Amino acid sequence: MSSSGGMLPDVYTERPSTRVPGAVLWSVTAREPGRGAPVAASARPAARSGTGDLAPEAGQDVLPDGCMDLVWSGGRLLVAGPDTRAHASDPLPAGAAALGIRLPPGAAPVLLGVPADALRDARPELADVWGTRAARPWADGVAEGGSAALEHRVAALLAERGGRPRETTVVAGLAARATPAADIADRLGVTPRTLHRRSLAAFGYGPRTLGRVLRLQRVLPLLDAGLALADVAQRAGYADQPHLSREVRALTGRSPAALAAGRAGAAASA
Repeated sequence: MSSSGGMLPDVYTERPSTRVPGAVLWSVTAREPGRGAPVAASARPAARSGTGDLAPEAGQDVLPDGCMDLVWSGGRLLVAGPDTRAHASDPLPAGAAALGIRLPPGAAPVLLGVPADALRDARPELADVWGTRAARPWADGVAEGGSAALEHRVAALLAERGGRPRETTVVAGLAARATPAADIADRLGVTPRTLHRRSLAAFGYGPRTLGRVLRLQRVLPLLDAGLALADVAQRAGYADQPHLSREVRALTGRSPAALAAGRAGAAASA
């Protein structure tokens, strides 16, 4: 993807985790000016995640996807909380690299022992979440072993804590299909208020907002395919094109046309 200031595009790769169901391991390396390849060798074989989002390269917008990440960057291990809006990732110095694991909706709160809404739109260090004593072995392990060490630790702790609750998978699946919150609550045998409270803890927002975020992810590959906006709206489940435009602008800060153009330009320069 291209970045501002005439710099060479970053090198981004990702692959599905083989140890954490639904998770994606990713890495990004900033190229050095005058070089055709990155200095750091953190790249992995490319694979697309199920989100449909463009790679979260440094200096580019990261779009809400209902997920949470653990991110190793600049010698720090960070927690990327659930997003309610697009934000720009921090630019990497030339030759520097970052890596992370993107956890599926509902998994990170189990791993971290912290409700997702406490981390909404936030990027704290893991030490601020767990305390320095508990977080230091993780940071040291990733500094030594990279993505493999991060994946190993996440898989082990998630398994120890029972894994991603089945209920979160059900809620996310129904919300992605624009199922009304009352119907989701009935399906689970709980009240709408209980569903909302559990959704805040699991996803960082209620089922309606979760559905909006996941529906945005259905929009992205349709925009990438060059479909007319009216067709995008129909296929992604919006009432009409104005509805699509309002929702995309609310979540990304851009119109669907501007978002499509930006993604096309980024893909062309990758």
